[in-house]
Amino acid sequence: MPLIHECVVTTLTADGAPHLAPLGLIENGPHLTIAPFRPSATLTHLMQTPKATASFTDDTKIFAKLVTGDRCFPLTEIENWPVPRLASALSHAELSVIRIEENDTRPQFICRIERIQNHQPFLGMNRARAAIIEAAILSTRLERISREKIENELAYLRIAIDKTAGPTEIEAWTILMEKINKFLGKT
Repeated sequence: MPLIHECVVTTLTADGAPHLAPLGLIENGPHLTIAPFRPSATLTHLMQTPKATASFTDDTKIFAKLVTGDRCFPLTEIENWPVPRLASALSHAELSVIRIEENDTRPQFICRIERIQNHQPFLGMNRARAAIIEAAILSTRLERISREKIENELAYLRIAIDKTAGPTEIEAWTILMEKINKFLGKT
């Protein structure tokens, strides 16, 4: 299995507006691969403008909000690069698509890393944050997973939330649970 870096990817719409999406970038030797599902805005944007910015953040509330439809986050322009980054990013990578490997479900955009820049310190791992990322991914696949598997996954992830979450992680978990509970008919 490949190493996957969870991040927020910014692409540009046809009219040049930024679009944010939470994605896992696949480490592929010296390259990073973006593999959006068909159909998706990210796929369309990369076909039109083959550049992206990956913003790396430990703010799980951003992931929770993105998977529930909130895409309004402050962005920062990047000198000599057309695609902005999250203003709150710990670091970012500027990515140029160098080739596309077609696939009926998830085409792979192989990207050269043009530059990586650090903006804030990373203060280490946190189990609650990892659990929220897993719950965010789970929340995007609810229609493809059995109710039993969803409930079992959440019960396990809840352990890390209960033991290690701070206020931001509790808020992110609450946002995700509202979405998941609505799907499960628990609201």
